[in-house]
Amino acid sequence: MTKKRKRQEDFQKVKLKVGKKKPKLENATDTTFKTKAIQIPEQLREDGVLPTQNRKLNIKDLLSQMHHYSPGVKHNALLGLKELLSQYPFVIDAHLSSIISEVAAVFTDKDSGVRGAAVHLLQFLASKIRAEQIAPFFPLVSAHLSSAMTHISEGIQEDSLKVLDNFVELISHQQLSKRLKSRDKLSWMLSVNPNRRVTSQQWRLNVLTRLKKFLQAVVDGSSDTEDEGLQEQKDNSHSVRNPICISWKLHANNQQHIQLFESGGLRPKINSSFRLRSLTSVMDSAEKGLSSAENLKGFIEIIIPLLIECWIEASPAQSAPILGNLLESESQQLMQQVLSIIHLLWKLTKRHDETYKMELWLRMNYLVDFKHHFMRHFPYSLQDTVKHKKKDPCKSNRNCMKSSNNIDHLLLNLTLCDIMVSLASASTLQTDSGWLDMIRKFVTDTLQDGSKLNSKQVNRLLGVTWRLMQIQQNKVATEPLIKAVYTLYQQRNLLFPVRTLLLKFFSRVYQKEDLRTQRIRSRSKVLSRWLAGLPQQLALLGLRNPELSNQLIDIIHSAASRSNKELLQSLQATAAQIYDPLEGTLVLLPAEAQRRLVQLVYFLPCLPASLLACLSRCCIMGRMSSDLAATLIGILHMR
Repeated sequence: MTKKRKRQEDFQKVKLKVGKKKPKLENATDTTFKTKAIQIPEQLREDGVLPTQNRKLNIKDLLSQMHHYSPGVKHNALLGLKELLSQYPFVIDAHLSSIISEVAAVFTDKDSGVRGAAVHLLQFLASKIRAEQIAPFFPLVSAHLSSAMTHISEGIQEDSLKVLDNFVELISHQQLSKRLKSRDKLSWMLSVNPNRRVTSQQWRLNVLTRLKKFLQAVVDGSSDTEDEGLQEQKDNSHSVRNPICISWKLHANNQQHIQLFESGGLRPKINSSFRLRSLTSVMDSAEKGLSSAENLKGFIEIIIPLLIECWIEASPAQSAPILGNLLESESQQLMQQVLSIIHLLWKLTKRHDETYKMELWLRMNYLVDFKHHFMRHFPYSLQDTVKHKKKDPCKSNRNCMKSSNNIDHLLLNLTLCDIMVSLASASTLQTDSGWLDMIRKFVTDTLQDGSKLNSKQVNRLLGVTWRLMQIQQNKVATEPLIKAVYTLYQQRNLLFPVRTLLLKFFSRVYQKEDLRTQRIRSRSKVLSRWLAGLPQQLALLGLRNPELSNQLIDIIHSAASRSNKELLQSLQATAAQIYDPLEGTLVLLPAEAQRRLVQLVYFLPCLPASLLACLSRCCIMGRMSSDLAATLIGILHMR
């Protein structure tokens, strides 16, 4: 055998036939194997006690599905979580950490259905969780939410607004300005995306609406922050009233002693530069966020320029110069949100100890811009595009006009007035007289033609009126304002909250004037006329509104104790109606109001026989209690 033939036999090629299996190699490895399942019934005994929802999934199963790649599985898991937690609320406390972590992680999910289900689940949990339970998870939620708000996807940004938090990055982008670069400060400017599905104004409106809600929650959460309008005139939050019950019999017989300064009503506030550190400051949280004056100033410096740019973008000069101060609906809503945010920021500045310094800082930095942009077209009106019916009660009152989407443009003007008057003071009266006169005229006209005003509008109006009266306290300036409020007070069929606000305003003005007129005897004629009409109003009101009657009695009692001549004369003339034993106010009102009315007898200038006869019949006919009758006899004995 030759070498060539031997080589061919060693490397002989096997020919494969069609339809025949390929022969196995001699060195092939067998990879087949067999398995059998091992079942241990006791293995899942612990999970068996966990409650399940309709699909027989417990909390651990649903949370594990949150990591699934399929959006449908994650969406169903979120729906299942809401279903399970609504049926078994006790599961929330045991698994709150896992629930918050998994739900916050899907804020940036690509699927809109998953993000929407997460938002609905959070809204459900908000009513089930206490503030102290959710507080430890705020950093985690804020991190995920900030990531969602600055996400490249517009859909994720829009959905993130429904949860709320960091807003500045949404309407602006950071840019080093050449003008401020030398100061090492950062300036901000509005960003515009022409490819967005909604207009720039609508997008800014959505963002500013959430920012306003966020700041409103911050303001409401601070216990020492003042409320709006007339409610700012309430007693200081540091004052604590300590009422004391005085028995006429015990006091007359020297059996009850009253410590004047201990039971006098108010605990004095101590003005000190030192204060006790709160628990929140111990945890280093009081100096974070907007609780710190410096942080609040920094936030104001960033947000105010952006808000002014939003205002300029929506102002009448940009949209339609020919229309003057007429606003379209969308522009009005955006401008209202801008002013509301500034108003809330102003209220936050008032909760710091150095309020006066903050007011000076605000005036120095922003008064010029506010006068130029805000007061340029003041007052603003809504462009009416809705056809009115033939008989429209608001048609004659331009301040009462609202469009079909219930836009209140009067509130826009009032918020602007509130912001501007907070920047003025008696020392700056001459400098600010121009725009203050504009506000004073607007307030006076609105009050005189304000038959359709609601309580919120009246509250703002009276708050601005009070501030104007404090800025310029001479009678020439205050008397027209008081007269305008009295014109509104004389309107019939006023809502009870409106009537209450007006009574509080007049009572406040009277107390302030009474302190001032002890030095300068110059009373307001309008205020004297209002006081003189109160006893007659009380007699006519009767039992129709006991709460309003109590307010009238309190004011009458306060003025009578100060020996107001006009009120005492009117009370004397109306006493027969008030103390009538059949239909008088005394016999119609509850026991507490009866007690206050009996005390008013002490202040009457004279006690004629006819009045004594009425009081005697009230006692004999049993129209008052025996204790109250004894109190009346004691008062008459003192007289």
